[in-house]
Amino acid sequence: MGILDFLTGEFIDVIHWTDDTRDTLVWRFEREGHAIKYGAKLTVREGQAAVFVHEGQLADVFTPGLYMLETNNMPILTTLNHWDHAFQSPFKSEIYFVNTTRFGNLKWGTRNPIIARDPEFGPVRLRAFGTYTVKVADPARFLVEIVGTDGEFTMDEISFQIRNIIVQEFSRSIAASGIPVLDMAANTRDLGALVAREIAPTLAEYGIDLPELYVENISLPEAVEKVLDKRTSMGIVGDLSSYMQFQAAEALGREGAGAAALQTGLGAGIGMQMGAQAGPWGARAGERNADPAAAPAKAPPPPPVEHVWHIAENGATKGPFSKATMGRMAAEGALTRDTHVWTPGQDGWKTADEVAELAQLFTIMPPPPPGG
Repeated sequence: MGILDFLTGEFIDVIHWTDDTRDTLVWRFEREGHAIKYGAKLTVREGQAAVFVHEGQLADVFTPGLYMLETNNMPILTTLNHWDHAFQSPFKSEIYFVNTTRFGNLKWGTRNPIIARDPEFGPVRLRAFGTYTVKVADPARFLVEIVGTDGEFTMDEISFQIRNIIVQEFSRSIAASGIPVLDMAANTRDLGALVAREIAPTLAEYGIDLPELYVENISLPEAVEKVLDKRTSMGIVGDLSSYMQFQAAEALGREGAGAAALQTGLGAGIGMQMGAQAGPWGARAGERNADPAAAPAKAPPPPPVEHVWHIAENGATKGPFSKATMGRMAAEGALTRDTHVWTPGQDGWKTADEVAELAQLFTIMPPPPPGG
């Protein structure tokens, strides 16, 4: 092999980049000191851009396509080197491939709470998080402002800076939006679009575009959420007075004594109402039948309130039972003189034989049958 063949073999004649990392933004074509052959083929695939840097100066930018590297395809590089159209010599330049596809599902969130003024609750602390999508819109500017001379630049190297920009602008936008806390869940799309629009000029200075930004959640401190839950419960309850009466009735229903007291009170109320209704009729009947000279007849007293009874048996309470039921239990032997009973108004438990009203149930019982 001659010296000319050796030198010719050192020239690069095919330039391209295939990426399988899924997180590389910029990759520098490694030529290892080899010169690029005049007329070499440059392949720029969809989702890529190729940036030529010659002697530290930004030169030409190539968008997707297949190129023959000649003077007519490299106007800036030709101008920098003062080449004429007869140029056919090899040249040396750094070539950076820039990934221009979208990088999605990137996370952002507020590390510290944002203080905002809510029109209903006053000053509140908010936290928020979501996702965003980013892409390189201006490869040349991105290379100059962010990458520099880094031979391989990944998304992780810039995502932290973008997150800080998002959080800063989100904090400002949420504080100035005036949207009530209770309405923020219904306005997350508008908030995301607002923040993305406000961030766009800042990111454009770095050659970056933010196609999408989503606000997934906006939350209050845990203590405030608990108070808000209580307030929501009160709103569901409605009339607090009616709710308290309902709760008291349920509590009485769960307790045996409460149920007995409730039945006693209902019985007394019904008895008084019946007495009040019967009073005028009794008075008019007395006026019709009595001697005119006699005193007007008085209304009969209300009927006595029937007691209901509870029974203690094997450490458990049964009931309430009416007196008629107690009589049947006494006849069947389920109720004896030594059975402990209780009724509302009674001072503690007593045996059935100690209660006059129940002791009668045993006096009318027939004597035991004669022995066989």
